[in-house]
Amino acid sequence: MRQRFEQEHQTILGLKQISDTEIPTKSRDAVPKLLATLKAIFINPIFNQKIFKILEEKLIKGKKYTGRKGMNLWQIFVLAQFRLGLNISYDRLHHMANYDSLLRQIMGVETEFGFKKIEIEYQNIIDNVSLVDDEMLIELNAVIVEFGHGAFKKKDMAALDLKTDSFVLESDVHFPTDYNLLWDCARKCLDTVSYFLEKYPSITGWRKISNWYKEMKNGMRALGQAKRSGGNGKEDRVKKEAEKYLVKAEVLKNKLIDSKANNIIKDTQDLANAVALDRFIELLNKHIDLVDRRLIKGETIPHEEKIFSIFEDYTEWINKGKLNPNVELGKKIAITTDQFHLIVDYRIMEHQADSEIVESISERLLALFKIHSWSFDKGFYHKNNKSLLEKEVEKVIMPKKGKCNNQEKEEERAKVFVKLRHKHSAIESNINELEHRGLDRCPDRGYEHFKRYVGLAVCAYNLHRIGKQLIKDMRQEEDNKKYKPRLSA
Repeated sequence: MRQRFEQEHQTILGLKQISDTEIPTKSRDAVPKLLATLKAIFINPIFNQKIFKILEEKLIKGKKYTGRKGMNLWQIFVLAQFRLGLNISYDRLHHMANYDSLLRQIMGVETEFGFKKIEIEYQNIIDNVSLVDDEMLIELNAVIVEFGHGAFKKKDMAALDLKTDSFVLESDVHFPTDYNLLWDCARKCLDTVSYFLEKYPSITGWRKISNWYKEMKNGMRALGQAKRSGGNGKEDRVKKEAEKYLVKAEVLKNKLIDSKANNIIKDTQDLANAVALDRFIELLNKHIDLVDRRLIKGETIPHEEKIFSIFEDYTEWINKGKLNPNVELGKKIAITTDQFHLIVDYRIMEHQADSEIVESISERLLALFKIHSWSFDKGFYHKNNKSLLEKEVEKVIMPKKGKCNNQEKEEERAKVFVKLRHKHSAIESNINELEHRGLDRCPDRGYEHFKRYVGLAVCAYNLHRIGKQLIKDMRQEEDNKKYKPRLSA
């Protein structure tokens, strides 16, 4: 049974205490900052209880209190934060979990010299960190922000100065064209057929499956070369190559449909592959139609009919009007930071414009915090958004999109408006740091893992920011102790 970590009650001989972890104060690396915050949360009984309450409700609620002990809740929490806090792979995280003494001590698995070493398996780390989900991370981030405000604020009731902006987190996909997506569909169909052929050699009809791979890939490359080349008669060459490519794809599709009845299904893995094959055949048929309509018939395909990845199907085509990059493939992420540079709110935007999310963000944050000022860029402007916020927030900085009337010009020329608008640019550095925490491109597969990746990066960013302040305070205390005897002398 998975347990929370209560080191003071354990009986393992030679285990180093988490509360005794020495935090390096002169290192510029991110590790000491993460360690400082994690240690401070663990030894604080109030926030320790809040963190464990969330972890228990999400990970062990409704499960039996018997069975083999798994990785404890504190170790899961620490490893999850370190992965994105340092923007590292599972391979490096596995290495650090077994050989980095400071990380091992904050996890509660480091032993004194001469005692048996506790080692953690690679797959064990992946399986346990994957248990953390998006909903849990939203709750954990709220607790981390509350703890951070205690470290930063001079007055408990001080109002917040908020900034909101959005950026794009890219999916791990290649640049999509309808003909290379057609090749992706054909390749995955053939991969699934290969699974059945390898497991059940008695299946017949696919003696030349390797030739199908070559023909489909060569067809895709020939069409791509015709599209890229110039010169006279380009349209005719493109049509000719597209027709050849489509003929091969159509024959492959019919063969796949006819041979489906030969697939043997004996277990759940076979069933899952059979369902996947149906999906890939459907996508194959869709992209045959798209290539035919666009390259043969000359139609313009409506945006809503397009798919930008057959693997990460949540991916959006995002054009924010920038010169470089002019197009990004992924999801827009909206973040809201305060004057301490902590992210107090984040959300993944589902085919939404910036101006469409202001109401939902304000409902949540106005219920949690007292807000003194709140700044946005022009993309968030709408007269209803501005009037809604002005009822609750003293200073709303939301530049108008388009031409201003005389009253609006005077408002935007005011000293306070100009000052807070200039301060809004600080959120760009927060976004840049987030991207260094891993939110530039998501390597995880699937939308649920994409959402978890965002939450982990935000929590790790906040832990890093809080740790930076804690180490600054620790160094100040060290300097005070160092120079106090001289002053008294």
